Amino acid sequence: MTAETPLSGRLDDDDYPAYTMGRAAEMLGTTPGFLRAIGEARLITPLRSEGGHRRYSRYQLRIAARARELVDRGTPIEAACRIVILEDQLEEAQRINAEYRRAAQTAPEGSNAG
Repeated sequence: MTAETPLSGRLDDDDYPAYTMGRAAEMLGTTPGFLRAIGEARLITPLRSEGGHRRYSRYQLRIAARARELVDRGTPIEAACRIVILEDQLEEAQRINAEYRRAAQTAPEGSNAG
């Protein structure tokens, strides 16, 4: 059963590049050209298979889906990619800020006194 462990780990890994460009485009209801365009805009960088084919992870597909929502509402693709990047950066900053607040609340009393 140890042979199953690496596979099951990859299947649960949001960053594992499991989807081909065609399958990713199908899942998103878009075209391979859209995926290439958001790659050129540096929103996502697909990994490459040994044969050089683009492979996408579930995390990348979620990012691409958000960009597609914005484009479908009329946002130019470059602007949509920038918005998604900024949203992601904001979410990360908020997560870090929350961690700092939790750490400050659990710090022993008097450790902030100077």
